[in-house]
Amino acid sequence: MIDIGFGPQVCGDLTGGATREWLVPDGRGGYAMGTLSGLRTRRYHGLLVVAGETPATRRVGLASLDASVLLPSGARVRLGTHEWSSGEVDPRGYELLEHFALVDGLPRWRWRIGDVVVERELAMLPGQPCVAVVHRLVSGPPVRLELAAVCTWRDAHGERRADGPAPRMEPVDGGAVIEGAFRLAGPDWTPEGQWWLGVHHREEAARGLTCEEDLWYAGRFAGRFERPGDTVSVLAWADQLDWQPPPATEVVATARRRNRRVVSAARPADAVEATLTLAADAFVVRTDRAPVDVVAGYPWFGAWSRDTMISYEGLFLCTDRATEGRELLRSYAATLSEGMLANTADTGRVEYNTVDGTLWFLHAVARHVAVTGDTDLADELLPALRGVVDAHLAGTRYGIAVDPADGLLTQGGTPGTALTWMDARVYGVPVTPRTGKPVEVNALWVNGLAGLAELTELAGQDAGELRRLHERARTAFRERFPAPTGWLYDVVDGPAPTYPLGGAPHHDDDLLRPNQLLAWSLPYAPLEPDEATLRRVAAGLLTPLGLRSLSPDSTGFSGRHRGGPAERDGGYHQGTVWPWLLGPYVDACRRSKLSVDEVFMAIEAHLTEYGLGSVSETADGLPPHGATGCPFQAWSVAELLRCRRTR
Repeated sequence: MIDIGFGPQVCGDLTGGATREWLVPDGRGGYAMGTLSGLRTRRYHGLLVVAGETPATRRVGLASLDASVLLPSGARVRLGTHEWSSGEVDPRGYELLEHFALVDGLPRWRWRIGDVVVERELAMLPGQPCVAVVHRLVSGPPVRLELAAVCTWRDAHGERRADGPAPRMEPVDGGAVIEGAFRLAGPDWTPEGQWWLGVHHREEAARGLTCEEDLWYAGRFAGRFERPGDTVSVLAWADQLDWQPPPATEVVATARRRNRRVVSAARPADAVEATLTLAADAFVVRTDRAPVDVVAGYPWFGAWSRDTMISYEGLFLCTDRATEGRELLRSYAATLSEGMLANTADTGRVEYNTVDGTLWFLHAVARHVAVTGDTDLADELLPALRGVVDAHLAGTRYGIAVDPADGLLTQGGTPGTALTWMDARVYGVPVTPRTGKPVEVNALWVNGLAGLAELTELAGQDAGELRRLHERARTAFRERFPAPTGWLYDVVDGPAPTYPLGGAPHHDDDLLRPNQLLAWSLPYAPLEPDEATLRRVAAGLLTPLGLRSLSPDSTGFSGRHRGGPAERDGGYHQGTVWPWLLGPYVDACRRSKLSVDEVFMAIEAHLTEYGLGSVSETADGLPPHGATGCPFQAWSVAELLRCRRTR
């Protein structure tokens, strides 16, 4: 894997250290997460964040474990870092942090206090909501280490304040149970029980959200380092509170061995692929509801079917996880209703509210069979997949239907809905409703029909009708989508901007957006790529970290994905950069024989800049294209891994 490590110039600078985040997933949708500097900048940060029935229903438990070293002189040196509502940063342990690194994907800190060097490693037990924090004396005389357990128990999207009841603490052997929800265990436990008031989260402040909470100082653990190599460790876990986890040092060793196996199984071609393989592993989870699922992004997203299917090839087929992928595809197929794939949303409700998620599912199944030769799965799913086509021909929810006039797929839309991946809304109003016939939706429709015809013929069945539907839609696509501007229309046959839904027909939207890339990039793409067109698209949309969602010279362009929720959602698809779109762009360029050798340089450097070892959800549309959104995003990682591996 690539070397991800930082010395005192970054570690000792709070601005640099607090904007680089690490993630250790538990394989169930929970995690440990924080910043290089140790400062909790988000309400989502914590050492034990526990998933509920779904990954989206997470709760924060152990917020931090603040270390203090008692020197032979009697001086106490605090190694934690907190920011308060007053603006003060205290303690300032980051100033003593001489090195931070990810080692086999696990974070390791090293603090120096003169000749005393203390190291911390952290891991989660694979498949369990259990975190192990191991401290080791690297060098120096005997010293005492104290560890303050700072806790809460709340929804990860919210806050808890001291004006409510204090967390309930029950003493148990070696520690305490907090709120009957999670357990702390370690050496020489001393209960305390007091509120720490006004903890500030600077990233939440920047996002225009509530940025303060109160934390509960539950108590402290303590141990003594007699000689270099001695360890002092703490465990925290949820669910089975009467279960005793393995020793903390064993948890770290187990996690490290597992991460190495994950990388080795994928047979990466280079260090970048190895890093992306381990990054991809974070998103593949097993939950109480699903044998295999995909977390769309950390720290705030759960499972979304569109994200899952776009990510499928990169997360599963490029990482030697086809068996797990098979489970996932079968599980999602069981959710089909009226020809639509369930969009398992963060709301906790099963919803059917995408026009493209089901089409991405067709693509994922076709790619699975093409790569693995798993015709048994194709045979099993064929009736359901044919049902998708039949439902779209007849018409399904939200006015989604095949237009009998040309064989293309249209979405009639209803007020307040946004059914494509550009689905942001501000105060309930879609920013980009894209009513009509979106270009990527119809590219996926053409691709899906061809892929399903191929699967049908593999099963020894007649695919004549599918071939006719495919040819009709492909012909219509080629006639309707090329625009006089030199690129493709983003939407055709939509309502005129001055009319409500259902108003004047046949308005064609020629804004320069990246959705058209799918018309050239998919395996059964409706168009052959044209070098001149791709160069026009690149000139307006390509950035070092991905493709803009709208060209800068367009009305409504937003170059900064910053500010409060309304401002951010308003710019989400109006110029914000999306790294996942590098996948379709690279595929289209390769088909056109355009070189993409230099496309990856900046995005590979990005692996050390924001979500360490991973790829962000979004970035600003204007230079320097600062990363935004989730620091760890499934489709960003998956598409980068996929298009690098298929060179």
